[in-house]
Formats: sequence, C-alpha cells, structure tokens
Amino acid sequence: MVDAKTIGELKHWLKTARTISEALPYMRRFAGKTFVIKYGGHAMEERALAQEFARDVVLLKQVGINPVIVHGGGPQINDMLGRLHIESTFVDGLRVTDRATMEVVEMVLAGSINKQIVSAINAAGGRAIGLSGKDGGLIVAEKLRRTKRDPKTGIETVVDLGFVGEPKTIDPDVIRMFEKSDVAPVIAPIGIDAEGETYNINADTVAGAIAAAMHAVRLYLLTDVPGVLDAAGTLIAEMTLEDARARLADGTIKDGMIPKVETCIQAVKGGVEAAVILDGRVPHVLLLEIFTARGVGTLIRAG
Repeated sequence: MVDAKTIGELKHWLKTARTISEALPYMRRFAGKTFVIKYGGHAMEERALAQEFARDVVLLKQVGINPVIVHGGGPQINDMLGRLHIESTFVDGLRVTDRATMEVVEMVLAGSINKQIVSAINAAGGRAIGLSGKDGGLIVAEKLRRTKRDPKTGIETVVDLGFVGEPKTIDPDVIRMFEKSDVAPVIAPIGIDAEGETYNINADTVAGAIAAAMHAVRLYLLTDVPGVLDAAGTLIAEMTLEDARARLADGTIKDGMIPKVETCIQAVKGGVEAAVILDGRVPHVLLLEIFTARGVGTLIRAG
C-alpha cells in the first residue's frame, strides 16, 4: 500500500513533469532567438532574487536562447555618491551628471554592479562577460537634449543635464559574437561619443535600442510593479501599439510607466516582435512569462 507521503511526492513530481511538458513548445519556438532583458530594481538589489535571476539566465542559455542583459544601478550610484559627499540633482527623473558624478557612475555601473551580475551567473553554472557601451564601440552616444516649459510664460528653455546621453548608434556585431557561444553578455548603460566623451544613459533606453538593433524576439523590462494597469488598477495583459498610444494620450499610463511604455513602443517599431513589462520582484518571473501559456506582465506588440 502506498503511504500518504509517497502519494504527496508523486503529485509533486507529476506537477513538475507537467510544467516541463508545457514549457517544451516554447523552448522549441525560441531556440536560437535573442532576448534582451533590462535588469534592475528589487530584482537586482535583493540577494535571493538576484541568485534566482542568475539561474534563470543560465537556463535560458542552456535551452538555446540568447539572453542579453542590460542593467541599471540608480540606488547603488546614489549610495556611492552619498559616501563621497557628492550631491545629485534631478530633472524629470534624470540625474544631472557633471564630470565628477560621471566618474562615479561609470565606476559603479561598469565596475562593481556589472561584475556582481557576471559573478552571479558564473556561480549559477553559466558563463557571462561584462561589457559597457564603450567596449568595441557598442554604443555611440550623443548628448541628451531636454527643454523645459515655464508654466506661467510658456517659454521653453534648454536644460543642461551634463553627461547624460542617448544612443545614437548600436553596433549589433559586438553582441552577435556571443550568440554561438555559451557566454551571456551583461551590459552597463554607458556610451561614448565621437569626441571620446563618456555618457550615462538610461538603462531602459539602452535595452530598447539594443533590442531593436539586434532584431530581438523579445524585450523584457523588469520593474517593481506588476505591469501596466488600467484605470481600475487591473493588470493589462496585452496591448497593441495603437492601444498603448491611446492609453498614453488619455492618461491611463502615467508617471514612471510613461517612459517604459515609450521605450517598448520604440523597440517594437524598430523590429522587436514584442516587448514585455514584468514585475522583477516575482521569483522566476522570466520563466513564468517565457515558458507558460498564461504569461505574466504586460506584453506590447505591433498589432
């Protein structure tokens, strides 16, 4: 007679087998395809989530998917600037970056954070290599131009953000070198212009630009919210570009979600099959999105 403990174990393994069976069609579909993953927020800051993310990246590589990781690091930059007694100011959520601040930003992003992610993936049984946009001319940047309108006079003035940039060109061949290997590239969002100046670039923007340049099948933005919510606070599972633009126009999409959705729109317009905004606080959220029929987060596609 089979005891209750054995029955429980059999049910557990049956559930595991069903999960693997459900994932198999997606493994076949995405084998050899490129996924660009923007990694940041709590998923990067919490040790347990960081370890799970590293294991998930290793699994993606092992089943034949080419993950490209682009990471942020705002909280870590703030911490280092505070320790060095360097004050920061922000305009519309963008850090005004003078030369001293830029040196710290590069040190933190291309140095400690980048190598921590690489080390975590290596420790999980994979192989990763750290890059910044300066390596191999991956990201040629240009200074980000912003204007601000005075609400009283309506006059626009140019805001100088210092060494804050945006991608001008992406060289996809730098990343393609890793596609046929077992190495996953981990990219810090730093770029360099034609004159050799270094620029800090928003990580979401870099991820979207790289995804478009690589003609990636998916762009994943890991955030600290479930995805895009409607006016009632319910998760929107899927939107077309037309839907996304309409919700931006009517104010349904607001605050910090605006630039993320705009990044997704630009990536899809640039040739990415779909972009997905995910909650990076959920354990194994990438695997849930990629390898299950239900998926999670908000997916944005052309139509």
